[in-house]
Amino acid sequence: MARKTKSREILIKESQGTFSILKRLGLSTEDYDFSGISALRQLLSNEKARILDVIKYQKPGSIYRLAKILGRDFKSVKEDIKLLERFGFIELIEERTKNRIRHKPEIVVDNININIKL
Repeated sequence: MARKTKSREILIKESQGTFSILKRLGLSTEDYDFSGISALRQLLSNEKARILDVIKYQKPGSIYRLAKILGRDFKSVKEDIKLLERFGFIELIEERTKNRIRHKPEIVVDNININIKL
């Protein structure tokens, strides 16, 4: 069976000389309103792209393993993961191993659409 393509849409709207970013998926806008284009730059940074690439192709079993593959600090990677999860690009799957719970990151989108409305 073919896998269904999932997309996320980010709408950037100009209003009175500033940009604001809204994510429209029928969800509450209070969770996704940002002031300024810097939020989009933060979301789509090279480090976030590296994270998505490693998750997609190397499929790390935990955030800790992801940080090791990237050669980055665990805390920094966890913060980036939280942002990607908040926007719905990835999901953290809980897995129990002996006495621990680990969170396996998985990509849940195939496309990201960015629209700029002037």
